[in-house]
Amino acid sequence: MPPFLRQVAADLLSRFGDDLKDVAVVLTNKRPIVFLRKHLADLSGKPLWSPSFFTIQEFLRQSASLPEASPLTQFFVLHGLHNGLLREEGRPEESPDEFYPLAETILSDFAQLDYDLVQPEEVYAELRDIALLQQRFPHLSAEQQRFMRQFWESFSVGKQTAIQQKFLQLWGRLPRLYQRFKEELARQRLATTAGIYRDLVEGRAAKPNFLAAYKQAAFVGFNALNRCEASLFTRWQDAGKALFYFDADSYYLDDELQEAGLFLRKNIRQYGLRNALGDFPAVLGAKTDRIELLATAGKVAQAKLLPNLLADRAADREAPTSTAVILADESLLIPVLQSLPDGLDFNVTMGYPLMQSTLFGYIDGWLAVQQQLAANQGRFVHHLDVEAMLTHPLSGISLEERMALQEQITANEWLEVPAAELRLKSGSYPAFFVLHSSNEAALQALHVLLDGVLHHRQRTDTLRHMEAVLILAVKKALNLLQEGLANHPELPMPFLCALIRKALQGVSAPIEGEPLKGIQIMGLLESRCLDFDEVYVVGANEGTLPNITAAPTFIPDSIRRAHGLPVLENQDALSAYLFYRLLHHPRRITVVYNAVVDDSNSGEVSRFVRQLAFESRFAFTHRSQQQPIKTISAPPSLNLPKTGAAWHKLSRYLDDTDPDRPKLSASALTTYLQSPLLFFLKYVAGIKEPPRVTEEFELNRLGSVVHRAMEDAYTQLKAENDPITAQGIRQQIKALPRTCLQALSKELYGEAGRIQTPNSMQRILLKVAEEYAAVFLHYDATHVAPLRIVELENERDYSFAFPITVQGQPRTVRLYGIIDRVDEVNGKTRIVDYKTGRDEVKYNGLDTLFAPASAKSNKAMIQTLFYTYVYEQVTGKRGVEPNLYIARRLRKEGPLFYMSGRGGRYLAEGAALEDIKAQFEVFLRQTLEELFNPDIPFRHNPDAVHYPNDPYREFIGMPQGIDEEP
Repeated sequence: MPPFLRQVAADLLSRFGDDLKDVAVVLTNKRPIVFLRKHLADLSGKPLWSPSFFTIQEFLRQSASLPEASPLTQFFVLHGLHNGLLREEGRPEESPDEFYPLAETILSDFAQLDYDLVQPEEVYAELRDIALLQQRFPHLSAEQQRFMRQFWESFSVGKQTAIQQKFLQLWGRLPRLYQRFKEELARQRLATTAGIYRDLVEGRAAKPNFLAAYKQAAFVGFNALNRCEASLFTRWQDAGKALFYFDADSYYLDDELQEAGLFLRKNIRQYGLRNALGDFPAVLGAKTDRIELLATAGKVAQAKLLPNLLADRAADREAPTSTAVILADESLLIPVLQSLPDGLDFNVTMGYPLMQSTLFGYIDGWLAVQQQLAANQGRFVHHLDVEAMLTHPLSGISLEERMALQEQITANEWLEVPAAELRLKSGSYPAFFVLHSSNEAALQALHVLLDGVLHHRQRTDTLRHMEAVLILAVKKALNLLQEGLANHPELPMPFLCALIRKALQGVSAPIEGEPLKGIQIMGLLESRCLDFDEVYVVGANEGTLPNITAAPTFIPDSIRRAHGLPVLENQDALSAYLFYRLLHHPRRITVVYNAVVDDSNSGEVSRFVRQLAFESRFAFTHRSQQQPIKTISAPPSLNLPKTGAAWHKLSRYLDDTDPDRPKLSASALTTYLQSPLLFFLKYVAGIKEPPRVTEEFELNRLGSVVHRAMEDAYTQLKAENDPITAQGIRQQIKALPRTCLQALSKELYGEAGRIQTPNSMQRILLKVAEEYAAVFLHYDATHVAPLRIVELENERDYSFAFPITVQGQPRTVRLYGIIDRVDEVNGKTRIVDYKTGRDEVKYNGLDTLFAPASAKSNKAMIQTLFYTYVYEQVTGKRGVEPNLYIARRLRKEGPLFYMSGRGGRYLAEGAALEDIKAQFEVFLRQTLEELFNPDIPFRHNPDAVHYPNDPYREFIGMPQGIDEEP
C-alpha cells in the first residue's frame, strides 16, 4: 500500500488538477509538508503551482487582526489583574516570583477552556449544596453530574483543610480573573491562540470569511480535535469548503476497545466528518511481519545499539521514506546522535537542545553567580562556582591567571571568595563576577557574555557551527525577553534568572541535513502522517510510551470529566494512535526498551507492545542485549623494592655524616605501622597531600586548632602564675572562644587577628574546638592542679640517635618528637598528649600490645610512648609518666592506658608502666630494623583503616566503598 501522504497527493491532483494552487492544505505540524510536496511533484510529472500549506494554528490565525501576546506579556497582565482582585478581597498582594508558578497553570487552564468552548463560570462554580447540581447544570448527563458531586463532596462543611480553603479562594477568584484577563488583552489590542480559536467559532473574529480566499481546504492527518476545531470542521464540511484525510486502519478504528481509535471514531461518528480517501484500509490486522523486541541493559545502551542495527539493514536509505528512528523518549536524542556511525546521512527535525550544550552550562553558571551576588550584596561567590567557571571550556581564562586565583583561594581557604578578588584580566568575559542589579543591565551583560564566547572561539579556531547557531538562537530569545520586560524594569534577581532560564529552555539549533535524504530522526509527535520502510522505536518503556505524567492544572479530574475537558486517558489514546499508525507501512519494525529497573524506570516494555503481541498477527522476536562484562581481577599487591632511588632516599635516615639527615617522627612511625606503602609515598617519594578547600569537617584541622589553643592557654597561665592553680585554669576556660578563634587564625594565616568573622563551617569547628579544649582544662582543674609547666610544643630539643642493626651492621636512626606538653605534678614529670579523634587505648596485655594487629589500632598509645621514650633518652630522667588526654573519653575514663578484662579500669602504673616502656623499646627497634631492611619491600597493609577522603587512596588502591571512622 502506498504511503499515506502519497495517497493524499494523488487524490488532491485528481480532484483539483491545475487548480491546486487555490487549495489550502492544513496539517498538524510542519514536518509532513516537505514530504507531501515531494509526492505532489513526483506524481504530477510536470511543473505546477503549489497549494498553500499551513499548520492548523497558522491557518486559523488568518481570522484575526490582532497580534498574539507573548507568554511573558500574558503573565504580567495576569499578575496585575490577580493582585487587583486580592486588593479587593483585602488580602496581601503576591510578588511576581511567588505568582509565576500559579500563572503558568492558570494560563494553561484558561487556554483549555477556550479551545473546548467551556464557560469559566460553570467550571469554577462555587457549589456547597449538592442538590443545586441539577438546577444549576440541567444540560449535564447523569454521569457528568456524578463527577461534579464527587468533586464537591470532598469539600464538605467542617472538613475543609487549610489547603482546601486556599484552593476554594483561588477557585472563586478565577471566573473574574478570566473575564478581566480577556478584557485587558482586548484593551491592549492583543490576542491569544486559544482566544483566536474561540472568537472564530463564536462569531467575534475580525475576518470570519478568510476561508473564501481558497477554493477548498484539505485537512490532513488530524486525530484528536478540540471542540473549536470540531465545530469549525463540521461547519466548513457542511458548506462544501473542507476535505478531511484521516490516517487510520480499521484494525483499531472499528474495535471499540482499541484506545488508538478513540478520537477518530468520535470525529467520524459524533462529528460526522467524512474521510476523503473513502473506506479505511484493513492492513494492520492482516500483517504478519516480524517485530524485533530488544531489551537493553540501561538507558543510554538503547542508543548504543543503533550502529549495529543499522549496519544489519541493507535497504536503500537514500530515499526519504526508507528508515526512521523514532524517539519515544526524546531525552535520548544526544546519545543517539553520538552513536550514529560516521558517513551516515541523517536528518534531525528536533534540533540540538541548548539545555544539553556547554553554552547553557556557562550561561547557567553566570545566572547562579548573579543570584549569589544579589543575595549577599555583591560581596562574595561560593568557591565551587568560581572553580566551575575557571575550568569551564568557554571561559577562556589564561592558565596563569587561573592557577594564580586557585592558589589564592586554597591559601586563604576561601569557602566564599570575595568578589573584589575576582576581577579577571583574561577570558571570554572578564566581568563574569560583576553584579548587575537591573533587568536591562543583566540582559545586556548576557549579550556581552555571548559575544565574548563567540570572539574567543573564533580567535582560538575552536568555534563549531552548532555553537554559533546556538549563540544566535540565545540572542534572539533574549531580545524577545527584553521586549516582554520593557514595562517591568525592576524585578528580583532570582525571578529574572528564572525567567531567563525559562526563555532558554525551548531554544534549539537546527541540525543541518537534507530533509529528504538519509535516516530520519524524530520524536513520536513529529512522525504523524509519515510512513517508512524501516522503523526503530527507541525508548519504548511503559511510563514513557504512553507518558504517565499529567500536565499541572487547577481543574480537578472529576470537573474536567464533567465538562468534557481532556484527561489522562486522552493522552494515552493519542500515544496509542501515534504508535499504531507507525506500523501501517514498514516491513521491518524494531522496538528498543530499557530493561533495567530503577527509581525512574519500570523495566517493562510499553503496554502497547504487549497488546500487539496478544491481539495481532505480528511475529515477535525477543532479544536481550548481551552486554560484554569484563571481569577485572584484583590488581596484584603493589610491592616497591628498596633499591635504586628508593633506597638512596631511605638510607639518608641512616647517614651520620649527612648534615641534613632526615629525622623519624612519631607520625612517620605510626604511618609505617598503618601501611609501609603509605610511608613510602609520604616520606620517601615525598608526595604531599594536594592543597584544597573543603567544606567538610576535618579532624586533622580540628586537632591542630585544639593543640594550638591549649598551647596558648597554658603559655598565658604559666606567665601569670607558677605553679598553675585550678582557679586560674577555670578562668582560662571562660576565655576559650577568643583563644580558639586566635588559634584558628594562626593555623590558617599565621597571625592571631586575621579572622574577625568566621564563616559557617569555621563557626562549627570553633564550637567543637572550644568544647574539646574545655574538657582538657576542666580535667586539669579538677584532677591535676596545681601543676607546673616544663615545656609546651618544643620543636628543637627532643631528638637523639637510636641504634639499630641493618644487614649485620650497627647503624643509627635519628628519632624526633614534638611533645604537646611536659609538666610536673607532685614531683612527677608527665608527658601529655592531646587527642581529638576516635583513638583506641585498649589492649589485652603486654604480649599483644605491640603485636601487628594491635599496634595499628593503638597508634595513639604508641605515639605517646614514643614521646616519653625520646624525652627520657634526651633528658636522662626516668619514671616519666605518659598521659593520653582523649577528648571523647577523658571525663569518664581519665588519661593513661588501661587494660580490659580486669574487673574494671586498670591503670598501667609503677612496675607495669616500666615493663611497657621496656617492651616498647624492643618493639621500636624491631620495627625500624624492618623498615630499613633492604630485602623487605614496601607493600600496602590490606587491613589498614580507611579514612574518608584520603588523597593517597588512589595510589594504594583503597576501596571506594564505605569508609571507617578515623
